[in-house]
Amino acid sequence: MELRQLEYFVAVAEDCHFTRAAKRLHVAQSGLSASIRSLERELGAPLFLRSTRQVELTPAGRALLVEARRALSATDAAKDAVAAVRGLLRGSLAIGSLQCLHVVHLPAVLARFLAAHPGLEISMRHGGSGELIEQVRAGRLDLAFVSRPARCPDDVVLEPLAGEPLVLACPPEHPFAARAQVEPVELRSERFVDFPPDWGTRDLADSVLAAAGVDRRVSLEVTDVHSLLDVVTFGLGVALVPQSFAVKTDRVHFVGLAGNVPAWETVTVTGDPTSAAAAALLEEVNLAKSGRLSPAAV
Repeated sequence: MELRQLEYFVAVAEDCHFTRAAKRLHVAQSGLSASIRSLERELGAPLFLRSTRQVELTPAGRALLVEARRALSATDAAKDAVAAVRGLLRGSLAIGSLQCLHVVHLPAVLARFLAAHPGLEISMRHGGSGELIEQVRAGRLDLAFVSRPARCPDDVVLEPLAGEPLVLACPPEHPFAARAQVEPVELRSERFVDFPPDWGTRDLADSVLAAAGVDRRVSLEVTDVHSLLDVVTFGLGVALVPQSFAVKTDRVHFVGLAGNVPAWETVTVTGDPTSAAAAALLEEVNLAKSGRLSPAAV
């Protein structure tokens, strides 16, 4: 099995089309098809269901796709390691992040990082924590900034980045708005606004309320922080959010939670092994977090 065969296989799997994959890779379709057939013979199983209109992965193909991406990611990491020894960082770095990363100003850090490593091509996407972790596991992302999952998945490396209290966000006219603290059990009859399952604080909020015996109703789901706070502003529900959200609006009241409530934690997730580019960016992030970079830099 050759790395080129895996590269061709992943391209066809992502495009669901032999012709488009060949064009993307700048190779002849006949050569790509022959390489895939050779790979299928070697593995003793068909990888694709072919028809005149579409190409779909077989169960064997789906199993191979995860490992093929990991193998290609490991190859890139090996190249990065050699480049790092030579004092170079080049190639690509794919990053995933929560929408609001309060601990550092990521765009500023990335600007400084790219200025130091102009040969590196960086891509970034936002998403839910579970989705981003799975992208790292599959080799589609090199690094992700996410909320700590309930269970640490296999084949990735988690490192703590920051923690902060979880607070109640409510409209100014809400009975709890004048309180310094509220017990989670007091939220039993409240209507909630939250992110979709696996996004941001959703899993933590679910566990905190479940521990208090609250079977909550999430009446509205949103996929960005500002929409969530707008919905709360107009009294359509309350939300449990990280304390740092308080800097984003003065139209919502933020009330502390009484009792031993777990903190909301931000962690970094990298592949195992971590690519040289991802490790270098994490060093830059830690410098920014510790304040050892000048204000202009962060």
